Amino acid sequence: MTLDQASVLVVDDVEANRDLLCRRLQRQGYTVQVAEDGVKALELIRAEPFDLVLLDIMMPQMNGYQVLEELKADPNLRHIPAIMISAVDDIDSVVKCIKLGAEDYLPKPFNPVLLKARISACLEKKRLRDQEQAFLQQLKEEQEKSERLLLNILPKPIAERLKQGERTIADNFTQVTVMFADIVGFSQLSAHLSPAELVEFLNEIFSQFDQLADHYGLEKIKTIGDAYMVVGGLPTPRPDHAEAIARMALDMLVDIKQFRTKYGESVRMRIGIGTGPVEAGVIGTKKFSYDLWGDTVNMASRMESHGIPDCIQVTETTYQCLKDRFLFEKRGAIQVKGKGEMVTYLLVGKSEK
Repeated sequence: MTLDQASVLVVDDVEANRDLLCRRLQRQGYTVQVAEDGVKALELIRAEPFDLVLLDIMMPQMNGYQVLEELKADPNLRHIPAIMISAVDDIDSVVKCIKLGAEDYLPKPFNPVLLKARISACLEKKRLRDQEQAFLQQLKEEQEKSERLLLNILPKPIAERLKQGERTIADNFTQVTVMFADIVGFSQLSAHLSPAELVEFLNEIFSQFDQLADHYGLEKIKTIGDAYMVVGGLPTPRPDHAEAIARMALDMLVDIKQFRTKYGESVRMRIGIGTGPVEAGVIGTKKFSYDLWGDTVNMASRMESHGIPDCIQVTETTYQCLKDRFLFEKRGAIQVKGKGEMVTYLLVGKSEK
């Protein structure tokens, strides 16, 4: 809004007063509308945007005090300044108007030079307030954008702790379930794709997995090339962490079947799951990340790398957590790097019990 483009509403029950004010304001370049009483004034104010209201006090149906009070009580309208112009010029009336939120007060008959100066000052203050509100709204939007970016990197509880000033975040969790998923034969698949096509291909798959993680209330930790890592039970512990991971893993095998390369090749995955204690924390001060460490993480990774395409391989510990609610096939003893011979199981579905 510029001062000479302002929209002004004149409210007065006397037609001669309305016409006089209207002509003077129009000569000064303002857009002017009039209302003959307080009820009509509020109807117009709620229907159209105004930069200023010139308001008489003594009016039938609804007087100027009542209009001013309603105007300032409405959060959507209270920013509109009001100048009271009235034949009632006693100090009590002036004080009452100011207390109700009037920007200024002029007695009738008004001085046209003083009126022009008061209106200009009033509109300038409104322009500055509008400018301030626009800046604050922009600042709020930027803060919300930064918050969303931060929550794309860190779990919300961890982000809150960082914002509160914690410098070192390192926690122990006694029981969580970790899952790794990897695309089978990814090197061969990617050889036929351009860099842009490869990124788009992975983004489409991992975005689908992100939706599953959100659906089951799980925490995505990271992607490493074509591998996807997610955990249940942290940073907020939950008793059904293994069950939630198992349900997501089964859904992932269903969803991956819908994906095809541009040459029509199907996409296959290996999935590995491990359950147990982990350490978790934030690493770095630049391009920082929230990550996990411990034998449970290593075992989940081994379950994936030593797994079978289109299958979900789990450790003995995970099997014990889930055997009453899910269906398994015993794979038997396999050689696991760094661990030797281990008995593992394949998760094949949900139990009908």
